[in-house]
Amino acid sequence: MVDQKPEAGCGAAICDNDGRLLLIQRLRQPEAGAWGLPGGKIDFGEAAAETARREIAEELGIEIEILGLACIAETIDAGDGRHWVAPVYNARILSGTPAILEPEKHGGWGWFPLDDLPAPLTEAARSWIRSRQSAPAA
Repeated sequence: MVDQKPEAGCGAAICDNDGRLLLIQRLRQPEAGAWGLPGGKIDFGEAAAETARREIAEELGIEIEILGLACIAETIDAGDGRHWVAPVYNARILSGTPAILEPEKHGGWGWFPLDDLPAPLTEAARSWIRSRQSAPAA
């Protein structure tokens, strides 16, 4: 039997000044074809927030500021037989304009109103939406 253990990833929910959410379309498993938050696999010794900043710069060419932890997403066997645990941060763009820099991994990107999101969504994106719905009013 293979010794399987959960893996760690991370992502960031980035909203623009109009409240639209930045999503990218995944081309690879897990969740190939789904629209999700940008982010990626955490490297050993790298803090999750730093991973989010690095991965998003690599994927989209933008520099972000982490505003805080939004939720923890958990994806179990979403097409790759793996178990992922991922902190999801709220973030904003500090500089740059999003562009797909890894076309072998991502099919596109866009800003989407929260009441008109594309389908299907990744588990991390759905977790972030649920966290907003259950958050106490400010």
